[in-house]
Amino acid sequence: MHTPIYIIGVGAIGMTLAVMLRQAGKEVMLVHGRQGNYSEAEASIMVECSDGTVLSATIPIHTLEQVAPLNGLILLTTKSFGNQGLARRLSSKTGQSPLILLQNGLDIEAPFLEADFPEVYRCVLLATSQVRAVHTVSYKPVAASPIGVVRGQESSLAALVEQLNTPQFPFRTEIAIQRAVWEKVITNCVFNAICPLLGIDNGIFHRNASALALAGEIIDECVAVAKEVNIMLNRQEVEQRLLDISQRSDGQLISTLVDINHGRETEIDTLNGAVANLAQRLEKPNLANRTRLLGELIRLKSAVNRVS
Repeated sequence: MHTPIYIIGVGAIGMTLAVMLRQAGKEVMLVHGRQGNYSEAEASIMVECSDGTVLSATIPIHTLEQVAPLNGLILLTTKSFGNQGLARRLSSKTGQSPLILLQNGLDIEAPFLEADFPEVYRCVLLATSQVRAVHTVSYKPVAASPIGVVRGQESSLAALVEQLNTPQFPFRTEIAIQRAVWEKVITNCVFNAICPLLGIDNGIFHRNASALALAGEIIDECVAVAKEVNIMLNRQEVEQRLLDISQRSDGQLISTLVDINHGRETEIDTLNGAVANLAQRLEKPNLANRTRLLGELIRLKSAVNRVS
């Protein structure tokens, strides 16, 4: 019998993972991360892959309040700004179940560590997925997404990753997960700040030298802050990663721009805001001046758009 897999978050990544895992014969349930009244008990979900194949599966969907204790693997694909509340809602439901965060942001695991969740893992997603229509998503894999231990036993990691790994949506173990987290955070600080402020797609950095130069300033600041907490990154490698992502996602809109356009809250506080706050705690706030400013502008733009 397969271990049940509970995916919290019925967004693009959550739906994609649910279909891939169900196709692999796993027992999967989607769970709404937000509180609310949802009428559907299951949905037929379609995933349009970048190679032209289309995969589909019927997946049960429930709210967190509707489900019994979650005894299995628990994957979080919700927006990271909701983790504080989610940790409270999950604390009485998860028991000893491993919790895997497939989310963006720096130090987003803190609410779950503070609430004494016994096993917490971070995953750095190296794939893109977008909602095209109701229960229809497009999906493009980039590379196997690394998963590493935040709290738990390294000896359990390989077995956990094996349960999630599929040919269409691969995962791999990663001992140095915080380094991978920082690399992703830095590129996200660039994309999720500059692209929404310009109102432009992800491809701007490989098309425009001035945009790339500004991105380089953010990279420099974030690399310097990472160094202060003993995460040593190669600045040129981070910029090349940014360019690679920009080229591969030319024409796509970053999630923060989509969220602003739809009047939704953004994750900027767990990206630019988190890096700037860390610099502040280290008593070196000037290390993240531009990173902070761009984050504050995004926060303001999001707030103004939600009011209007």
